Amino acid sequence: MRKEIHIVSNPNRGGWDAKRPNADRASKHFDTKKEAMEWSRNLAKREGLELIPHGTDGKIQNPNSYGNDPCPPKDTRH
Repeated sequence: MRKEIHIVSNPNRGGWDAKRPNADRASKHFDTKKEAMEWSRNLAKREGLELIPHGTDGKIQNPNSYGNDPCPPKDTRH
Protein backbone atom coordinates (compact mmCIF):
# COMPACT_ATOMS: atom_id res chain seq x y z
CA MET A 1 0.00 0.00 0.00
CA ARG A 2 1.45 3.37 -0.96
CA LYS A 3 1.77 6.23 1.48
CA GLU A 4 -0.08 9.38 0.49
CA ILE A 5 -0.79 12.95 1.53
CA HIS A 6 -3.82 14.72 0.07
CA ILE A 7 -4.42 18.46 -0.30
CA VAL A 8 -8.15 19.09 0.07
CA SER A 9 -10.33 22.16 0.53
CA ASN A 10 -11.98 22.60 3.91
CA PRO A 11 -15.62 23.71 3.48
CA ASN A 12 -16.15 24.22 7.24
CA ARG A 13 -13.16 26.39 8.12
CA GLY A 14 -12.26 27.63 4.64
CA GLY A 15 -8.74 27.24 3.33
CA TRP A 16 -6.97 23.96 2.65
CA ASP A 17 -5.95 20.87 4.61
CA ALA A 18 -3.08 18.45 4.25
CA LYS A 19 -4.58 15.10 5.16
CA ARG A 20 -3.54 11.45 5.21
CA PRO A 21 -5.96 8.83 3.87
CA ASN A 22 -8.50 7.55 6.42
CA ALA A 23 -7.50 10.24 8.94
CA ASP A 24 -10.24 11.88 10.98
CA ARG A 25 -8.37 15.18 11.25
CA ALA A 26 -6.05 17.08 8.96
CA SER A 27 -2.30 16.93 9.52
CA LYS A 28 -2.18 20.70 9.09
CA HIS A 29 -4.53 23.52 8.00
CA PHE A 30 -3.57 26.40 5.66
CA ASP A 31 -5.21 29.58 4.44
CA THR A 32 -4.06 29.09 0.84
CA LYS A 33 -3.55 26.09 -1.41
CA LYS A 34 -0.06 27.35 -2.25
CA GLU A 35 0.99 27.14 1.41
CA ALA A 36 -0.54 23.67 1.71
CA MET A 37 1.28 22.48 -1.41
CA GLU A 38 4.68 23.80 -0.26
CA TRP A 39 4.42 22.19 3.18
CA SER A 40 3.08 18.90 1.79
CA ARG A 41 5.69 18.74 -0.99
CA ASN A 42 8.48 19.04 1.60
CA LEU A 43 6.84 16.33 3.71
CA ALA A 44 6.38 14.07 0.67
CA LYS A 45 10.04 14.46 -0.32
CA ARG A 46 11.23 13.81 3.24
CA GLU A 47 9.04 10.74 3.82
CA GLY A 48 8.79 9.37 0.25
CA LEU A 49 5.04 9.97 -0.11
CA GLU A 50 2.64 10.35 -3.01
CA LEU A 51 1.40 13.97 -3.12
CA ILE A 52 -2.21 14.16 -4.31
CA PRO A 53 -3.71 17.65 -4.67
CA HIS A 54 -7.46 18.05 -5.14
CA GLY A 55 -9.43 20.95 -6.60
CA THR A 56 -12.33 22.64 -4.82
CA ASP A 57 -14.59 20.18 -6.64
CA GLY A 58 -12.70 17.23 -5.12
CA LYS A 59 -11.14 16.02 -8.37
CA ILE A 60 -7.48 14.99 -8.32
CA GLN A 61 -5.09 17.42 -10.00
CA ASN A 62 -1.55 16.40 -11.07
CA PRO A 63 -0.43 13.86 -8.45
CA ASN A 64 3.31 13.48 -7.92
CA SER A 65 5.27 10.60 -6.42
CA TYR A 66 8.29 11.21 -4.21
CA GLY A 67 8.70 7.59 -3.16
CA ASN A 68 8.28 4.20 -4.76
CA ASP A 69 6.18 5.03 -7.79
CA PRO A 70 4.09 1.98 -8.79
CA CYS A 71 4.14 3.22 -12.42
CA PRO A 72 7.49 4.94 -12.96
CA PRO A 73 7.98 6.90 -16.18
CA LYS A 74 9.88 5.18 -18.98
CA ASP A 75 11.82 8.38 -19.74
CA THR A 76 14.85 8.09 -17.44
CA ARG A 77 16.45 11.36 -18.51
CA HIS A 78 14.17 13.48 -16.30
